[in-house]
Amino acid sequence: MNAVKELSREARELLMGGTVIPAHPLALDASRRLDEARQRALTKYYLASGAGGIAVGVHTTQFEIREPQIGLYEPVLRLAAEEVSAAHLDRPFLKIAGICGPTKQALAEAELAASLGYELGLVSMGGLDDWSEEQLLERVQAITEVIPVFGFYLQPAVGGRLLSYSFWRSLADLPGVAAIKIAPFNRYQTLDVVRAVCGSERRDEIALYTGNDDNIVADLLTKYTFRFGGVTVEKEIVGGLLGHWAVWTSKAVELLEEIKALRREGGNAAIPLELLTRGQEITDVNAALFDPAHRFRGSIAGIHEVLRRQGLLEGRWCLNPQEELSPGQLEEIDRVYAAYPHLNDDTFIGRHLDAWLEGAKR
Repeated sequence: MNAVKELSREARELLMGGTVIPAHPLALDASRRLDEARQRALTKYYLASGAGGIAVGVHTTQFEIREPQIGLYEPVLRLAAEEVSAAHLDRPFLKIAGICGPTKQALAEAELAASLGYELGLVSMGGLDDWSEEQLLERVQAITEVIPVFGFYLQPAVGGRLLSYSFWRSLADLPGVAAIKIAPFNRYQTLDVVRAVCGSERRDEIALYTGNDDNIVADLLTKYTFRFGGVTVEKEIVGGLLGHWAVWTSKAVELLEEIKALRREGGNAAIPLELLTRGQEITDVNAALFDPAHRFRGSIAGIHEVLRRQGLLEGRWCLNPQEELSPGQLEEIDRVYAAYPHLNDDTFIGRHLDAWLEGAKR
């Protein structure tokens, strides 16, 4: 085994401390071609919102970008990296590349991401249903020799697979695994991952991030406690890597900062009932955007619809013409927009939109 890739000290501190990481959408024009100016504008939005990173080439970016006839995987990673570099930030910012497919494909994607300056690879286990868990672990180990790994438990409804507690326990033991996104949309499977990491000697080297868009606030407020051999181990989910945070991102940053302030107060901090109520409001919004009523078929289009209303996207087009809002979903988005005006960041975007869209066809 070759040496694994390590994060810089600044990147590790940011990751372990917890931050907002939106899953980056794909901006297309009416011909379903990449709209470069609006793709750049999205990255500028996330930077200005105070997010601590972006995840590019993931489900929200549309898996079809990898198809040879489309060929957008490298362009979208490169555009995002260029915008982060051009921002000249005085703070660390994590660029995370989605990595998919069998080992050969995954290694090629990891090598490309590393060459573009990406700090981490978010490694999906989807599409490999005939692989054993041992084969999946060997694949992750190979990737860690190219780029630090952000593990990913993706729910089966959008292409993931069920994985055992022992898989996550073995994954946590792998040097080079720096974080895990927990997104099974299931309490039992979420606990499997947290308990597995707590049982590893590397527990303090792995950051846990919620990808449970249906349970964001509760995940971030909870302290998870387990006992191993008479020793009590505690762990928190410190941040989120979320498709839901691709919209209303500045409000997500405010939310996480509010929760982190409560954490700093320690065990005596009272959780405001309003915060728990807001958590359920966010889940209601997510139901409208992500379309669980139709097994998430309209999830990407739902994100695009919000960004279209805000002016960041020209339309909600996806690479697959069949990928559109489900029946009744538009009305649901109207409903949650009206019900929870305090959750959107339309005013924030309105102040900056012209500058972000400089060069775009308006």
